[in-house]
Amino acid sequence: MTGAPRIAVDAMGGDRGPATTLAGAALALQRLPELRFTLFGDEAVLGPELSRHAELAAAAEIVHAPDAVAGDEKPSQAIRRARTTSMGLAIDAVKRGTADGAVSAGNTGALMATAKLALRTMAGIDRPALAALLPTIGDRDLVMLDLGANTECDARNLVQFAVMGAVYSRIVVGLAEPRVALLNIGAEEMKGTESLRDAAQQLRAADHLPLDFIGNIEADRLGRGEADVIVTDGFSGNIALKTMEGTARFVTDLLKSAFRSSLRSKIGFLISRPATELLRHHLDPNNHNGAVFLGLNGIVVKSHGGATPAGFANAIGVAVKLAQADISRLVANDLANVRRDVAEPGRGAAA
Repeated sequence: MTGAPRIAVDAMGGDRGPATTLAGAALALQRLPELRFTLFGDEAVLGPELSRHAELAAAAEIVHAPDAVAGDEKPSQAIRRARTTSMGLAIDAVKRGTADGAVSAGNTGALMATAKLALRTMAGIDRPALAALLPTIGDRDLVMLDLGANTECDARNLVQFAVMGAVYSRIVVGLAEPRVALLNIGAEEMKGTESLRDAAQQLRAADHLPLDFIGNIEADRLGRGEADVIVTDGFSGNIALKTMEGTARFVTDLLKSAFRSSLRSKIGFLISRPATELLRHHLDPNNHNGAVFLGLNGIVVKSHGGATPAGFANAIGVAVKLAQADISRLVANDLANVRRDVAEPGRGAAA
């Protein structure tokens, strides 16, 4: 991309609507003053809200969208109304090249379906994947994909996910050669489905990829910081994600209950409060906000529906990084290397 990045914002999406999306855009602008925005939504609602953010008003334009996608709306319905909804028009701006990326906190299924239909998958990618950053006990987040876009995947899909996930990690996390692992029922090479074993074989043969394929990883190791990119099908990935989120809520709720159980516990809470606040901050999804539909001819970032302004600003930041790094070009280059390495096994060793 050239010039100042412009982000298309579905200003009506999410649980909290324009008040949060515009406040998030204003915060993102404070972090990156060169940003420019196109805000899609009901002009009668967005105008007064935008007037509360003077700096954002100077860096943004409003495009009226008479409709918004409901949180429980079926993807098929959202697709049919794409020409009039804030979500559909934001994605269309990416398609037409008037925006470098789109960000929405709206209905995930509708966003995925609308983006896939409008932008199509890039050359060399069979299926797009939903990727997100997840916290670990290590010193950096991990990238996990697919998280629900594809319930069944073959080896070719998994290899493509590994390539896209590694590129995403290099751009957003800043790793030169991220460690990539396949989610499996065991760490041994012979474990798992035929698709997993075939994918592992292809990734081991891909000598010219800027990644470190470390084999299989089990679900109980996801948060240990032992891998930087976790690759799986969307069915298993979505279950793993929901399990991790539920476990985090369980632990925090259990701690709250324990600290309220007696006077001694309440005193203990006051003493340990710095540690519990650190835990809360680490598990806060706003600090890891910004799932991405990788593999499309354009950048679309999904924010948590209940994100705070800071969380929405983080999602915008992800879109900007991907646009500035030209993620599509990087993915295409790495896919070409995979095809050469698989077609010519041992090419790297001979070189």
